[in-house]
Amino acid sequence: MSAARAIGLVLGVAADGALGDPRRRPPVTAFRRLPQRSGAVVAGVAVAGGLLLERAGRGRPLVQASATAVTTWAVLGAAGLALQGTELARDLEESRFDPARATLSELDPRVADGLDLVGLSRASVETVAENTSDAVVAPLVWGAVAGVPGLLGARTVSLLRRARVGRPGHWAIDRLDELVHLVPTRVAAGLTVLAAPVVGGSAGGAWRAWRRDTIAHPSPNAGRVEAAFAGALEVRVGGRTVYPHGVAELPVLGVGRNPDAGHVTRAVELSRVVGWLAGVTSVVLALIAGLRRR
Repeated sequence: MSAARAIGLVLGVAADGALGDPRRRPPVTAFRRLPQRSGAVVAGVAVAGGLLLERAGRGRPLVQASATAVTTWAVLGAAGLALQGTELARDLEESRFDPARATLSELDPRVADGLDLVGLSRASVETVAENTSDAVVAPLVWGAVAGVPGLLGARTVSLLRRARVGRPGHWAIDRLDELVHLVPTRVAAGLTVLAAPVVGGSAGGAWRAWRRDTIAHPSPNAGRVEAAFAGALEVRVGGRTVYPHGVAELPVLGVGRNPDAGHVTRAVELSRVVGWLAGVTSVVLALIAGLRRR
C-alpha cells in the first residue's frame, strides 16, 4: 500500500504542474473557499472524509493511488503559488503597485495598502517562502505519513488559520497550526538549503540565517522558512509588519540588501525547486512508512 500512496503523490504533483492555473480547476477553488465559510467544522469534516477514503483504499492499491492522486491535486498549491509569485514579480518590475498589492492580499493576511517597492518586494519574498511550506511541503509530508487524511487536514488547517487572522478563537487555531507544521517547516527550510545553489543562491547563507535569525521570531515555524529563503537570496526580510488586528515588530531575517523585483522572481524559482524536492521526499517517506508498518 505504501507504493500505491507514493504513486498517488507523484501523480497528484504531476497533475498540479500540468494543469497549471488553479483558478480554472473548480475542485481546488471550492476547497480553498470552504474554511473561510464554515470554520473549524470544515477541518473535522475534511479529516473524516479523508479517513473514509483511506479506509476504502485498504487492500485496493488502485483505489488508494487514485484517491491520493486526486486529493493531492486538489490541495496542492505549487502551481497557484508560482503563478501568483510570477505576477507579483512582473507587476513590481513594471512599477504596477496596485495590482501587486491585490495579488499579495490573496496570498497573505497582512495589510498591503501603502507598501512601496521595497515593502512589497520584502512581503512577496516572505509570503512565497511561507506558502511554499504551508501549501506545498506540509501537505506532501503529511500525505506521505498519513495519506488522504494528512493531505486534507494539513491544508485545511493552513487555510483556516489564514482566514481567521485577528478574529475570535484565532489563538486556538494558531496553536493547532503550529503543531501541524512543526516538522514540515523544518523540512521546508532544510530543502531550501539544498535548493539554493540550483537558483544561484547561497546554501551557506540559507543555513546560517535559518539557525541564527529565527531565535527571536515569535512563530516557532514561519520564521524558519522565511529566514532560509532570505539567506539563500542574500537579502533582508522581516521587521515591522501591519496586520488587520495590529502591528507586529518581527525580527530581521537574513543579511544583505533589501529585496527587489528580481529577488521575487528568484524566490519563485527557489519555491519551484523546493516543491520538486518535497515531492521526492514525500515519495521516500511514504515508502519508508510502508516498510515500517510491515
